[in-house]
Amino acid sequence: MLTPGGWTQPSSVTVDDAGFIVDIAPTSGPVQHRSLVPGFVDLQVNGVDDIDVSRAADHDWIRIGELLLEQGVTSWCPTLVTAPLSRYEQPLRRIAEAQALGGPAIIGAHLEGPFLGGAPGAHRRDMLAPIDLAWLAALPDIVRLVTLAPELELAAEAIELLVERHIVVSLGHSTPSIAQCDAAVEAGAAMATHLFNGMSGVHHRDPGLAAYALVNDRLTVGLIADLIHVHPLAIELAFRAKPADGVVLVTDAVAWRAGTAGAVGLSMSDGAPRLANGTLAGSALTMDQAIRNVVNHCSVPLEQAVRAASTNPAHLIGCADRGAIAVGKRADLVELDDELRVGGVWLNGVRAR
Repeated sequence: MLTPGGWTQPSSVTVDDAGFIVDIAPTSGPVQHRSLVPGFVDLQVNGVDDIDVSRAADHDWIRIGELLLEQGVTSWCPTLVTAPLSRYEQPLRRIAEAQALGGPAIIGAHLEGPFLGGAPGAHRRDMLAPIDLAWLAALPDIVRLVTLAPELELAAEAIELLVERHIVVSLGHSTPSIAQCDAAVEAGAAMATHLFNGMSGVHHRDPGLAAYALVNDRLTVGLIADLIHVHPLAIELAFRAKPADGVVLVTDAVAWRAGTAGAVGLSMSDGAPRLANGTLAGSALTMDQAIRNVVNHCSVPLEQAVRAASTNPAHLIGCADRGAIAVGKRADLVELDDELRVGGVWLNGVRAR
């Protein structure tokens, strides 16, 4: 099993009635060759298969939970893309209500927009908005992560406001100056949303947000490792450039079968959801496939890949009770076989798959 100290010899985990780990001890006798790792934490899920989180209600949450468990995700952030400010209230309320339904834990909502900048990607440009501090101050407590562009007017003030509310701020869909990046980080921004995608890139005379995020250890970078959004060499570069806790794997999955991500219409083409003009619009990636991809195609050690899918996002989002197999942590666990496919999933010590 993978513990904070690394891989153990064959071991057993003891869990108390509350679902927390109380002991980890060596075991003996015949042991089937499996790897036990912390449950995966996905901070960017717009939808899965045919369920769009912006419209999800009632049984939709049960179904999306089952689909997430199949890929080893035990905690997640339903993600809402750019929409008019008046259209966030209802989906945020439904996300808050869904927290009580069981299944993979909903940490909180991720708002990816509408305060985006020079690289909106698949987000509808007609719905982008200037930063509204009063609207941000009134956000419900369910919001845990906000992506915004640091080049917007009032960006630093918005970041400070959100950080004071214990909301993580990520920089994305943006073409800022280095000075604007500096101001955002000083204000408390902690992440860059899907590194390389939806941002100014790496240029030797005009370094953009991607270059800035690669070298600034105060920013954790999200990566969509479907091998379509980002070339394997660029993924390897990110893992090499960032410290051990500096990369977070995200799926940015959308309801590709339903053909929507909020107000965005999309269809599958060349292995990924896209707009009619070919622009990438989220992914059809699963978290277990992301791990296999970075291990098998990007020269990333399994331990590092698993931590990027579990420990790092849990730490970034402020969930100190999960993301590691250690005494005192939630027993959210995933069993992987030799091909890194999910064999079993436990939520709070109870087998859920």
